Amino acid sequence: MDYTPRDIERKWQERWAERGRYEADPDDEEATFVTVPYPYPSGGMHIGHARTYTVPDVYARYRRLQGDNVLFPIGWHVTGTPIVGAVNRLQKGEEEQLSVLRDTYNVPEEELESLETPMGFARYFIENHYKTNMRSLGLSIDWRREFTTNDERYSKFITWQYETLRDRGRLEKGLHPVKYCTEEENPVTTHDILEGEEAEFQEYTLIKFGHDGATIPMATLRPETVRGVTNAYILPEGQYVEATVDGEDWIVSTAAVEKLELQQREVIVNREFAGEELVGETVTNPVTEEEVLILPAAFVDPDNATGIVMSVPAHSPDDWVALQAAKADTERMAEYGIDPAAVQAIEPRSIIDVEGYGEFPAKDAVEEFGIESQDDPALEEATQQVYNREFHAGQLKAMYDEYAGEVIEDVRDELAAHFQSQGAFDTMHEFSEDVVCRCGGTVEVAKQETWFLRYSDEDWKEETRKIVRNMDAIPENTREQYYHTIDWLNEWPCIRNYGLGTKLPWDEDFVIEPLSDSTIYMAYYTIAHRIEDVPTEDLTRDFFDTLFYGPDAVETPDERALELREEWDYWYPVDYRCSANDLISNHLSFYLFHHAELFEEPQWPQGITIMGMGLLEGTKMSSSKGHVVLPTDAIEEYGADTVRFFLLNSAEPWQDYDWRAEDVQGTRDQLAGFWRRAQEIIQSEVPETQPELERIDRWLLSELQGVIRKVTDAMEGFSTRHASQDAFYQLEEVLRWYRKRTDLDRPGARWTRAEVLRTRLRLLAPIIPFMTNELHEQLVGEPVEDAAWPEPDPSLESEVVETEERLIEAVTEDVRDIVDVTGTDPTEIRLFLAADWKHRVFETVLETGPDQGAAMSEVMSDPELREKGEAVNDLVGSLIEVVRERSDEEIEALSAIDETDLYEEAARFLARTYDATVAVVPESETEASKAEQAEPFRPAILLE
Repeated sequence: MDYTPRDIERKWQERWAERGRYEADPDDEEATFVTVPYPYPSGGMHIGHARTYTVPDVYARYRRLQGDNVLFPIGWHVTGTPIVGAVNRLQKGEEEQLSVLRDTYNVPEEELESLETPMGFARYFIENHYKTNMRSLGLSIDWRREFTTNDERYSKFITWQYETLRDRGRLEKGLHPVKYCTEEENPVTTHDILEGEEAEFQEYTLIKFGHDGATIPMATLRPETVRGVTNAYILPEGQYVEATVDGEDWIVSTAAVEKLELQQREVIVNREFAGEELVGETVTNPVTEEEVLILPAAFVDPDNATGIVMSVPAHSPDDWVALQAAKADTERMAEYGIDPAAVQAIEPRSIIDVEGYGEFPAKDAVEEFGIESQDDPALEEATQQVYNREFHAGQLKAMYDEYAGEVIEDVRDELAAHFQSQGAFDTMHEFSEDVVCRCGGTVEVAKQETWFLRYSDEDWKEETRKIVRNMDAIPENTREQYYHTIDWLNEWPCIRNYGLGTKLPWDEDFVIEPLSDSTIYMAYYTIAHRIEDVPTEDLTRDFFDTLFYGPDAVETPDERALELREEWDYWYPVDYRCSANDLISNHLSFYLFHHAELFEEPQWPQGITIMGMGLLEGTKMSSSKGHVVLPTDAIEEYGADTVRFFLLNSAEPWQDYDWRAEDVQGTRDQLAGFWRRAQEIIQSEVPETQPELERIDRWLLSELQGVIRKVTDAMEGFSTRHASQDAFYQLEEVLRWYRKRTDLDRPGARWTRAEVLRTRLRLLAPIIPFMTNELHEQLVGEPVEDAAWPEPDPSLESEVVETEERLIEAVTEDVRDIVDVTGTDPTEIRLFLAADWKHRVFETVLETGPDQGAAMSEVMSDPELREKGEAVNDLVGSLIEVVRERSDEEIEALSAIDETDLYEEAARFLARTYDATVAVVPESETEASKAEQAEPFRPAILLE
């Protein structure tokens, strides 16, 4: 019977759907609840998504085999602007968007019109990509519980959540920096961003230099360097303005005007001009009152901050290199009417002492890194190195008066506030990198009157830390990432005035933003399929209070809510949430915060498993560039089990993996080989009862028990790669040896192979469910998922038998090595077994342990052994190494093994393997010099 994966997979897919196989309802079994972030259907599903959703499916299937009642639900996240933006781009006929839809995701031309509404767009990809592929992959999802975040009843649930948070003081209104799309004129969050997802808000200090009665503010992240400024730079071709900013006359770039306005500044533009006007002018340092020269520079970016920058060459490698370039460019200076001598006269000013550097740290760093130009990529690293060392260990020099001798890290904020109070400094916000919205618009920092979540509340943080302390963090090293995020999280704007989502209950001009409405939706899964029977208007605050807090929470509890509460209480808490590593800094931490506030400790999350990213042929996948593999195509070409096996075996879930077609095909071939060998066993006449077993059968069954233990441990820790490696590859190596060692037609061999296959199918069932169900049903008459997870049987384990087989394998390898090295085709093989006196030495070493001195002292107390002199000394050294390399269990097993009997069996195997005569000869019964090399359990070998 040939392996035809798609035929097998469609058969089981249809059977599961017809029988509602994975629809989970409360019963008497232990509950396991596993979730994964619901997909955002702003495009199609690619192979990276397939891995994301398969990892929790493996755990869900494993727990079912362990006897648990498992809930694995899925919903659809449509809140926010990405889908709206995608629809807008489609309606505009943007070629790039059309190309992604047609060429990457194969949307038929006649379907494009149906995508021109947000929910039409979402529904297309939900039905035609996500659900189709999830079913094809065999994901064991309870589809009754699906919902979208735009559903009326779900919105009622979110309304309850935010009314509760407001009443508990976890929401506050005020001015706050937000990411703001200038195209859509709307705040955005991480989910809405195309480029710059990791960009952070940076608060720049503006040093207010003076010029002819006006202020030229220059932005810096290092306000403590104000006394080291020697000059400034401007882009001559850049566009600048004279403007009145909050009543003061300022000179800034044209691009800075919008930034300042977005940050709640009142700006009136009075005049526009080219930066060239200011080249060669001087400005006054507001702290030192010194005049510094403005030089032309092509590296100045008018789009960044205010568009004019100050220079501190003693402490900034960037500025050091720029100043040397300016001094060398005498022709350019002359073009702008600047006396080159004035530029030559600019000298760096040392203001900070830091160990490891001389007077000018920037100069030392430039020389250390061998930097010769502003284009050198090492310049950024050198600059960061100086900044870091100065921040953490740099001490301000005497010119800083009361701050002299202080470490910058300790006084930066105080120093900046001091000069700001004197009117010398101001502030503005800017991003750490360029940020682009999915709609294509530029994203800027804006200050808005907004409602925000008070993640800065220390009591809230501490409750959330408590969850982290008690939960299972997989892998363990992610625990510190949660603590770090909890520590730095401050206020989080939770609303926007544009996009899909739940209206803010007390101000319907706003909707709750995507990350903020996605914190406790796992609770909604537990009742999503039953709450449909409750009219929307009945889903009041009291209804949800009753559902989640019980009958005592309200005066008149709703019986329907109490019924739903029973189901919620059965499934909660979430046992494991599987999610991406980059979501620790937002979604996953929000998930913990909101559970800490809204639910009692017994309902807090129990564990989170982190997943890595996917590569395609060595490079990052990109839907916009068409560099993706669609699960539909991969499943049709290789089969769903192959796709699952490759995704789960190529790396642990928390590691990045690389989808390579050649390797995937190799996996397909390996599964086909497994299928063929399984068919051989299934079609053989397997004895109904256990026949007499030989030692090799007992060895195989003993090895199997160890594999069961290892795979079980791996599955408990979501270690899918270890589980698949042990259940598939390790057992395959064991079976390959078994097939060499014995007559497979024996009744004992047929029974043993069938028993191993039956167990192996159950071990592999969570990973390759289609093939294992089919084979298990053929083998024993029932699907594998109706069986139980295998338990190790101690009665089948034998360290003696396993050690014996390792010794036979070792002598076989020794013979093969000699054959390979000598190129001989032996007709006779002699195995020389160590003399009795060598066994006495071995027993002594076993008693004394791997202590050379103690062993030699004991051995030399025997007159007969003492006479053997150097031979005993060499043997003791060799045997001590043997003891060190083996476990205590293996050493104990060696003492129970009959060496002669063992190698007599090995001789029969070697005779079959090499078609040669094999003799087992005690060292004491031969004069062959080779025999002297024999050691206990390591025969000397002679080929003829």
